[in-house]
Amino acid sequence: MHINHLSLTSFRNYGRLELDFPAGPVLLHGANAQGKTNLLEAIYYLATARSPHVEQDHQLINWEADQPTENVVVGRLVAQLSTRDDLHHIEIRLIKEYQRGQFTFRREALVERRKVRLMDLLGNLRAVLFLPQDVQLITGPPSRRRRYLDITLCQVDPIYCHNLSTYNKVLEQRNALLRRIAESGKGRDVLPVFTEKLVDLGSYLFTRRATFVASLARQAQRIHYEELTDGRETIRLNYLPRLFAANSGRSDEDTVQQAIELAGWLAEQAGLAQVTERFHQALAELQPVEIASGMTHVGPHRDDWRFWVNGRDLSSYGSRGQQRSAILGLKLAEINWMTAETGETPILLLDEVVAELDEQRRALLLNAVQSVSQAILTATDPGMFTEEFLNQATTMTVQNGRVLVDRQQPAAA
Repeated sequence: MHINHLSLTSFRNYGRLELDFPAGPVLLHGANAQGKTNLLEAIYYLATARSPHVEQDHQLINWEADQPTENVVVGRLVAQLSTRDDLHHIEIRLIKEYQRGQFTFRREALVERRKVRLMDLLGNLRAVLFLPQDVQLITGPPSRRRRYLDITLCQVDPIYCHNLSTYNKVLEQRNALLRRIAESGKGRDVLPVFTEKLVDLGSYLFTRRATFVASLARQAQRIHYEELTDGRETIRLNYLPRLFAANSGRSDEDTVQQAIELAGWLAEQAGLAQVTERFHQALAELQPVEIASGMTHVGPHRDDWRFWVNGRDLSSYGSRGQQRSAILGLKLAEINWMTAETGETPILLLDEVVAELDEQRRALLLNAVQSVSQAILTATDPGMFTEEFLNQATTMTVQNGRVLVDRQQPAAA
């Protein structure tokens, strides 16, 4: 798939932009703070309905547009894209509304110019994003790693996305009920209803995540061993499901090993009924603790995953270079997985990552760029790219929210 045209209205530093994109590699270059990253953010936002940089939608709005005093569309992102089957039109509107004495923002999604739920926007445009801060997937909190799993899976699996959304709502309701029971003793008769819903939804999430991570792990291990380290280092990616009641008397190492064994069971042997039974058992064991604390202690919302290199936990013992290589292997594996699942390569978005790689890793990444229908890269200095790459790419200068085509990629004979 590839984007043919991108239209932005009042998004970040773009007041108005209409930009045609060719297939193949596109290099956006220019000084810092001119709008290169904002273009990648807009495409990723259309693919996932999430920004990789901010949590609040109003932060995406061009400040000059954030001035109206009545309900109005203050931001608009539109992409026209080609897939192997057809042409498509997707859109997100950012709407400012005046309600109950204050302004709020909401999003509105359209597919083929018809309004849909945001959830139904996902999967129409699929993208894999490379960022310099991706190393925080290894060093950051588990919530960041769960977010990565969810965003990737939601681009491919609408059932997963629906179950995840419903699970989070049920989890919030169940936690509120646990707090109510702790405070007043009322609601115990209703708790099994919410527990049953949580278990049904969570069991699917557990099994889907397990098979997904197992697939990523095989691909990442091969890429890392064969192409990134010339056979010098082995890498292992493990899913760590929280499908058991953690024992305070056990070491972290033992707890991690138990999670690894459960992940293998989930990916290879477990049926949904068996997972459901195990989830029920863990919740039953922890019910007194959960009532006392007012929160659910086991479930997919407590999951994690980790990398090991040569048998050592990469987050604790890996060098910066090893961590960067692991993330590169992960993202390249993500491309392969998404292509296998959908029959189409996703769009690649690379934000200033080439500058951080050595020659071998840079060559591997640019080889992946050549293998997809469309890749959009940013750089402050085009000189870091080979002449061969620049001759194949369309280059564009980004300056103060304006984009000018330097040279169009030659049409294929």
